[in-house]
Amino acid sequence: MIQNDLPAIFRDYNPLEDKMFSLIDNDGHVINQKYMPTLDDDTVINAYKQMHYERIADEMAISFQRQGRMYTYTPNLGQEAIHIAAGMHIREQDWLVPAFREMGTLLAKGVTMKEMFLFYLGNEHGGSFKNANHTLPIAISIGTQLHHATGIGYSVKYQKKDEAVFTFIGDGGTSEGDFSEALNFAGVWQVPVVFTIQNNQYVISVPVKSQTKSVNLAVKSVAFGIPGIKVDGNDFFAMYLAYKTAAEYALSGKGPVLIEAFTYRLGAHTTSDDPTKYRKKEEETEWGLTDPLMRLRRYMEKKGIWNIDVEKLTEEYKQQINGQFLDAEQNKHYPHNEVFAYMYSEMPDDLKRQKSEYEQFLSWKENRR
Repeated sequence: MIQNDLPAIFRDYNPLEDKMFSLIDNDGHVINQKYMPTLDDDTVINAYKQMHYERIADEMAISFQRQGRMYTYTPNLGQEAIHIAAGMHIREQDWLVPAFREMGTLLAKGVTMKEMFLFYLGNEHGGSFKNANHTLPIAISIGTQLHHATGIGYSVKYQKKDEAVFTFIGDGGTSEGDFSEALNFAGVWQVPVVFTIQNNQYVISVPVKSQTKSVNLAVKSVAFGIPGIKVDGNDFFAMYLAYKTAAEYALSGKGPVLIEAFTYRLGAHTTSDDPTKYRKKEEETEWGLTDPLMRLRRYMEKKGIWNIDVEKLTEEYKQQINGQFLDAEQNKHYPHNEVFAYMYSEMPDDLKRQKSEYEQFLSWKENRR
């Protein structure tokens, strides 16, 4: 990696100096005119609507889980700017290799809320993403998706295809060996992969300071010889330009990029988590002032392009999302044979035995009624 070959923002915001790339402040004022992207009003308005949709869907998913109608769920509250900015730069032919907290990006790629609801209802069909080209299923095992992303990137480069790969991991995942291995080979092979660390400050209950002594997480790119940048993850415009620049760099054949999106998980790690056990209300309140939707709205108000009836839009979204949940809830069951049928070309004896035992259990359960 030659410093002069790097895009300007990567040179100006060297992670070794612990600088954070940001374009608007919490009140919506532009604080970095030099890099402020030129976006038409409709694009900005649409971005806000997508972020709002993700937030409403997220709130409703938590409500469904609390009602006992859905299994454990991973909230996205506070990280919408990252997801929507990324989704705006992932083309139909590009690859999306998610972790498990990228709802808005999945929606932008073509995944439906019904499919995501099916996933959290325990239905394997919820990971098929039929209308989202080149999209891998949600990865619950921490870090495994990064190997997949690097491997896909190698294949794309080998076949000389005009495709980029976008993959995500949390701050805690950077402590997994998978992270270092994937970035190492991505750098060696110079594959077109955009890696994003969603640094939301906590690995469930463990703060970042207990995960690493590095000055930041973007600096981990240096060891692998790839560009890295720390970006204000609650600043839509900063994330937009970071992804635009990273995608162009990767597609130019120069290799991978690492983005640290510095944000905060305003909600729980999952619906099985209680963040009051490990962080203070004052901290949550302080980070609440950086809310990405609030910041973008204030920018739009100052520019005179705010024309959204939030109450009306919210009600419209709620009806859409509720309809998709009801559809998923009514069709959540799938043939039990599919649990066993696709692992081997010829089912081994131990799997046949498990299938038989499960069928006996289902029969017993039915006869009890």
